[in-house]
Amino acid sequence: MESTPNDENAAWCTLLRAPGVGCQTINPLFRDGRSATEVVRNPPSGTPTELRDYLRDPDQAGVDADMQWLAQDACFMVRITDPDYPKRLRELPNPPSVLFLRGDPDLLDLPQIAIVGSRDPTAGGRRTAMDFAAHLAAAGLVIGSGLATGIDAAAHEGALRVDGLTLAVTGTGLDTVYPARNRALAHRIGETGLLVSEFPTGTRPLPGNFPRRNRILAGLALGTLVVEAAPKSGSLITARLAAESGREVFAIPGSIHNPLARGCHALIRQGAKLVETGDDVLEELGPLLAGRLTLPASPDRTGNAGEPDDVLDEAHKTIIDAMGYDPVTTDDLVSRTGFPAAEVSSILLLLELEGHVSSGSGGQFTRLGKCRE
Repeated sequence: MESTPNDENAAWCTLLRAPGVGCQTINPLFRDGRSATEVVRNPPSGTPTELRDYLRDPDQAGVDADMQWLAQDACFMVRITDPDYPKRLRELPNPPSVLFLRGDPDLLDLPQIAIVGSRDPTAGGRRTAMDFAAHLAAAGLVIGSGLATGIDAAAHEGALRVDGLTLAVTGTGLDTVYPARNRALAHRIGETGLLVSEFPTGTRPLPGNFPRRNRILAGLALGTLVVEAAPKSGSLITARLAAESGREVFAIPGSIHNPLARGCHALIRQGAKLVETGDDVLEELGPLLAGRLTLPASPDRTGNAGEPDDVLDEAHKTIIDAMGYDPVTTDDLVSRTGFPAAEVSSILLLLELEGHVSSGSGGQFTRLGKCRE
């Protein structure tokens, strides 16, 4: 009996729900051109005993939940046996067997850049991620990230800010948003971009899921840009996976006093390309894109926001200049400028309200935006 598309989807979902079985076990089962329905009904030789036992009594409730999710509008499944499975993912040594999608599946094959970094970045790092994402999205790149708090969310927001395209790869089933605070962001991405996961419905955010998420993020992209990252972080895993897959790796340097710059500095020492502007990224990726980019018409194509010097009075400019680009305290600025502490505190408050500085832990303040030339 010939299988229907729904039969095939259900068979794939059945395989995905086998405990302890991943793509390295599932993918070889299809090398002889079998359908998933045939594999489930009559497992080929070489199928592990554990999988054979499971297929005799599969997780039907879970499969039913997957099929109900797929019946919704703008919800799709792409299997590794499909001709429209992303070419870049096929190049991975362990490509996901299935991708669950919500949104516009055409984004999978558009040129994209992954932007990743700390979940608890500095205000400057968050702003840098948003500005780079906006600049690169305006140039025509899809902005990929992992929907986490911090740099990931800022990258998605930056793309959306300029009506660009953004893609989020998650470490849960797409019936769940993690972290929950990004629910509204995920909804916006699903409306105009794409949500991607290899995990079936009901999958919770287990620690082991996120390295798997990262390999998809790195595999789909032409390159990965790390904005801020501690020396041991998931962002560096994504960068390593990108390098191992022959993709470009970019890193934004930071202050030697910022612990979140150390991961980026380590990447640069290992051969990642140091970038200071969005155009640095575009220049490196240009040969891979064959004229598919459109540079923004903005006169400032740095990927960083400028400082409106003309609206700052002299006292404010003095404080900005005295801050430099490392975090400083009020006492530091009193010492550097000679201004009374009360005046420094008042100016810092106004500068923060105007978006020129940000306050952080330990009473420290950080300058935002680019230096004046």
